[in-house]
Formats: sequence, C-alpha cells, structure tokens
Amino acid sequence: ELGMEDPNVREIQELREKVEEAGMSEQARKEADRELDRLSKMNPSAAEYTVSRTYLDWLVQMPWKECTTDTADLTKAKRILDEDHYDLEKVKERIVEYLGVRKLKADTRGPILCFVGAPGVGKTSLGKSIARALGRKFVRISLGGIRDEAEIRGHRRTYVGALPGRIIQGIRRAGSRNPVFMLDEVDKLGTDFRGDPASALLEVLDPEQNIAFRDHYLDLPFDLSNILFITTANTVDTIPSPLLDRMEVIRLSGYIDEEKIVIARKYLLPKSLERHGLSKKALKYDKAALLRIARDYAREAGLRNYEKALNKIHRKLAKLRVLQEIDFPVQIDKGNLVDYLGKPLFHDEGIKKITRPGMAIGLAWTPLGGVTLIIEAVENAGKEAFKLTGQLGDVMQESASIAYTYVRHIAGDLGIDRKFFEGNQIHLHIPAGATPKDGPSAGITMASCLLSLALNNKINRSLAMTGELSLVGDILPIGGLKEKVIAARRNRIKEIIIPLQNEKDLEEIPEHIKKGIHFHALSKMEEVIDRLF
Repeated sequence: ELGMEDPNVREIQELREKVEEAGMSEQARKEADRELDRLSKMNPSAAEYTVSRTYLDWLVQMPWKECTTDTADLTKAKRILDEDHYDLEKVKERIVEYLGVRKLKADTRGPILCFVGAPGVGKTSLGKSIARALGRKFVRISLGGIRDEAEIRGHRRTYVGALPGRIIQGIRRAGSRNPVFMLDEVDKLGTDFRGDPASALLEVLDPEQNIAFRDHYLDLPFDLSNILFITTANTVDTIPSPLLDRMEVIRLSGYIDEEKIVIARKYLLPKSLERHGLSKKALKYDKAALLRIARDYAREAGLRNYEKALNKIHRKLAKLRVLQEIDFPVQIDKGNLVDYLGKPLFHDEGIKKITRPGMAIGLAWTPLGGVTLIIEAVENAGKEAFKLTGQLGDVMQESASIAYTYVRHIAGDLGIDRKFFEGNQIHLHIPAGATPKDGPSAGITMASCLLSLALNNKINRSLAMTGELSLVGDILPIGGLKEKVIAARRNRIKEIIIPLQNEKDLEEIPEHIKKGIHFHALSKMEEVIDRLF
C-alpha cells in the first residue's frame, strides 16, 4: 500500500528484465528462467543463493546478440595495417583476403591464424592492428605457464568460488560475440595432474566444434565461430600436433639492419621520445648511428633490444636536460654513441674469425632468429679418436658422427693419407659451449670443417653453409632459410651454400635481403668440396 517492494522481490524482477533484454539463445533462456524460479523460492541468507545469483549475472552479461560490423572498405583496412606495421606483406595480404571473403559471404567462419617468430618481431601488436583494421574489439590472454584445463573450460559450479574459463571471461570483457581473440604464447602451455589445457583448446579452435563451445561453468553452448582467433608462438616444435593442425601458421622472420632503421625512424623513435618527455626537435639521429645500434647493440631478430638502446639514450638525455648540463638540440652520431650506450655488445663474427684450416661458418636457426656458428676442429697426435664439445643435442651429435664417417670414407679419393686419421685424435668444437645447440642443418658444415683440417686448406672467410648430410654424401633439405640468410647478411657473408631442395624457398625471401649474396644450391657433398677447395 505504501508502494515499497521487498528488496529481494525487486532484485528478482530486475534480473527477469535483464534476462528479457539479453537476447539469449533458446536453451540459455530456458536455463535462466529455471534458475530465476529457483532463486525466487530461495532464502537470501542461504549459501546457494549467492552461487545462483552470480551464475545469473554471468548469463545476462554475456554478449549473446551484441556483434560489431566488419569494415567493408578493404583499402582502408590495408592502409591501417600499413600505418601500424612495416613490411609483413604476407600477413597483411591474408587479413585483406579474409575481409574480402567476409564481404562476399558474411557468415564465414573465422580462421585460426598462428603467428610464429622470434620475440620482438611484432606478433602481439599485429593482433591489435588486425582488430583496428577489421573494426572489432580486441581481447588478449597469455597462455604461458597455464597447466590447468579449467583455465580454458572453466570450473563446474559445484566448486566454491567457481568461475568460467578465460575464453568466456574474455568474450564478456569484449562485450561482443565476434572480437579478435589473441591467445599469446601457445607454445608455452604446461601439463600436470589438473589436465591438459592444449587438449581443451582443441574444442575452442576447431571450426567444427566451436560452434557450440560448452564452458563447464555456464554449461550452455556458446558460438565461437565468428571470433577471429590469433595465436602466437616462438616455435612450433612444442605445440602439440593436433592443435597445430587446426591452425594456419604464418611465420614472421627477423629484421635486417636496414629494416630496423626504417622501423626505428617510423615507430620506435617517436614512441620513445614521447615516453621520456623529449620533443622530436630535441635530438637528431644520423643514419650511421642508427645502423651502429643495430649492428653493435641490438643484433637479435626482433626489436626489443633496439628499443631498449633508444630508451637508454633518451633517459640519459632527459637527466642531462633537467640538470641543464647539455644544450639542445643534440646530434647523435656514430662518434658519440658510445658515450650513451657504452662499449659495443657485439663484434663481427664471421669476417674475422676464419684464420686457419679446420674452421667453417655454419648457419643455424633458433627461436630468437638466425645465427652464424663457427665450427672448429684440431688434430692431436695419438690413437684414432673423435671428440665433440659445445653442448650439442642428440641430432647434432649424430650429424657430427655422420660427417666424420663420410670424410673418413672419401679421404682416399681426395688424396688424404689414411695415417692422418689413424694417427690423430680429432676434436670438433662449436664455441659458446654454455649454449645448447641442436637441429639437423650443420652436417655439411661439420664435414667441410673436417676436410679443411685434413687437407690443410683454409675455407673462404666470407662463405657460410647450411644443410644436413647423409652417410652417402647427399645434401638433405633444412628449415628456417630466411632467418639464416638474415643472419648471414648481418655478418656480411657474401656466399651461401644451401641444399638444392631449398632453392624454391629463395623465392619467398625479399630481394633486398638477398642483395649482394651469391647462393649455391647443391645436392651432393662432392659439389660442396669442389666449391670450397
């Protein structure tokens, strides 16, 4: 009569209105109504009341019908991608293709892209750019170190403090049914007694299953097929095969020095200057200084160390400005770079190090990008033996063993005296012994190193090689050629020997990376020997 309702009745009524407005699927609506009826008959002081109330909150807050509209203008989308990222043409083209398909067929399912590359090449920031180009919301979750399956699928409501999994939480946070959903570090998932999160991700990423993804907490089917899933990884080796099979792998290679300079001028410098309170007119970098940072202080595949070097310079300048110990504008050139960054961290690896017979330059792939390896061998008088050092993995030890047997087998054809092997202990070493090394691509380099030692003939110091060797002298194909070529260019290598079967991979490497390097695509070790000696 006074017009005042019971607070509990009012709360139930508000929830009922929210359920009406939520636009749920038929199955979800039935479950919400059933839960509301239970809640209305329950005493608010009961422990079950809070559980039921929280569940209804999640149901009404899920974006059952909210959906963003994809950008219809493909030219605008491409312009946004070009603004945010330098190069990466293959990735940009793939996104524009997806938009083209969406324009022709609106209900097409979202692809699952997997960006694989070294740290700092722009995998995560590329996800944000894609969301901006598509006009969608962006959600990012990191999977690094997750060991619990419930992190993906959620906990059942029987547990105290149960919550939905990270997928449903991310969708609610986005407030849209079709965000760009980034799953970072998918190669670093763990496994223990609480289940296998990688297997739980199969349901999320499989286009046939994710139409009706069922989270343990909600226990209702939710359609994930409109979401554009993007995963990132440093290497595909640790991603389980069934999970990798659902994804479209796009490799992001490292950057060469010239690319780093362009990216520094266009993106890194303005960002770093703003972060340190300095204006663009306060200092000027010449090209030689930016090139020297890339060569002497930030030689990795990505750009994180390059950015750290710029930040270090700007921090020192900010301090000097506050103390009024320096006049602005400041010119940063090759001469005064050491004053801000200290002594160079890197020196030329390949050019100066081949000094005698028994040395060869190999090219290797690592999750951090390509590197050059100097392989060394020496002989000591004594009973025949072959020793290996350099913390080599099983595959590399096998490669070394094959290389030794092959060289021993063909020694007579090359005029090498049998007594060289019978009367010497040969020790083969790959420097940086504290760094674990493994992989099937150093076979021909090890064999060349041993031949150089046996023939007492020095290998050209500007020549590097990559390729696996079989016991009968065939050169087998390798992976990661682009990263290896970038490493060779970084160390000013002029010639590279590659397996003949990898010649087709050269087409995918941009011309500005291959410029100035001569490639020899060979299929037999005999051809390598002719080329070397």
